[in-house]
Amino acid sequence: MSAKKIKILQTIRQGKIGGGESHVLDLVQELDKDRYESVVLSFTKGPMIRRMEELGIKTYVIETEKPFDKSKRKEVSDILIAENIDIVHAHGTRANSNTYYSAKSLSIPIVYTVHGWSFHKGQNFLIKKLRVLGEQFLVGKSTITICVSNSNLQEGQGLFKIKNAVVIKNGINQQRFNPDNTYDDLRGELNIAKDEVLVGYIVRVTMQKDPLTLIRAVSLIDQSIKIKFLFVGEGDLLEEAKRLAAELNVGSKIIFLNFRQDVPNVLNAIDIYCLPSLWEGLPIGVLEAMAMRKAIVATDIEANKEIITNKQNGMLVPVKSPGLLAGALTMLAADSELRRTLGINAAKTIADNFNVQKMTRQVEDVYDSLVIQKNKESGSKSQESK
Repeated sequence: MSAKKIKILQTIRQGKIGGGESHVLDLVQELDKDRYESVVLSFTKGPMIRRMEELGIKTYVIETEKPFDKSKRKEVSDILIAENIDIVHAHGTRANSNTYYSAKSLSIPIVYTVHGWSFHKGQNFLIKKLRVLGEQFLVGKSTITICVSNSNLQEGQGLFKIKNAVVIKNGINQQRFNPDNTYDDLRGELNIAKDEVLVGYIVRVTMQKDPLTLIRAVSLIDQSIKIKFLFVGEGDLLEEAKRLAAELNVGSKIIFLNFRQDVPNVLNAIDIYCLPSLWEGLPIGVLEAMAMRKAIVATDIEANKEIITNKQNGMLVPVKSPGLLAGALTMLAADSELRRTLGINAAKTIADNFNVQKMTRQVEDVYDSLVIQKNKESGSKSQESK
């Protein structure tokens, strides 16, 4: 008779597909199906949920945009009881804040994956203080905390105690993000000439991802260079980004597209992936582009330096430096051999260090340790009651 599967509630803030959501999709698909069963809970609807359903994964949606939403506790508890959940795996602050109470009340262990702390540089002092206190509280309620980068863990430990933590770096599905697959002709669809270098910025268009610095960099690039920019994504800075592009007369150089689910198609079409982020946990978009053998230009924040060695498998520039960013993009646009070399080295980095199989086996080890610990505790209580 086969052993009972470990049943995990994978919970995440939203049903839209971003870095964290892609991580959950890959994790759920890669987990050993003979030993683990995932149920997914999201706090908004979206394409990630539809994809899970297509894969035959049981899903729930509890609609709320609020963190620490007490009104949703009973609904979460009902799911945990009905599904006989063994472990709650909360991906991100919002998911943890809306599930920890129910899990704790039912003595279910909580795994908290920090895909980037909710506090960051540049925040209002009071807001940052409140978020630090919130993260400290959630880490304290979690059985184990997973950080996706060493810098992520060190930043948290510099502000509060983390009783039980491990670093498990994000991994990429190299079957999906395979540069040797056959893809649609997106460049033809967008009328991008073969001799034009195409730079991709494929993210949520928010302050964190700093689209305005990239647009200023575009305005500093010699207009005679055959280079275009593809902005793919939505967010609260999208309209401001479009206005700035118009003001700086670079609208003809930039193509704005809404978020697309065919990210491998988009990455196949571009020559350079650019991410001028101000902070990151460990950027999945960069890892996906590297897996697709793309030359990377990113900011020299600590998380990126755990992936990229400057001028070996990508290029790093300081944050909020449009001139230096323009220089790096110009250099790569002019040198196809450099782009090729960086891309080859980038793909090797992913294969060696950031593949989804390695990541998932490490997560499975965490799950197993929690079940062993829970069984020991149950055994001790049984002995005490005799």
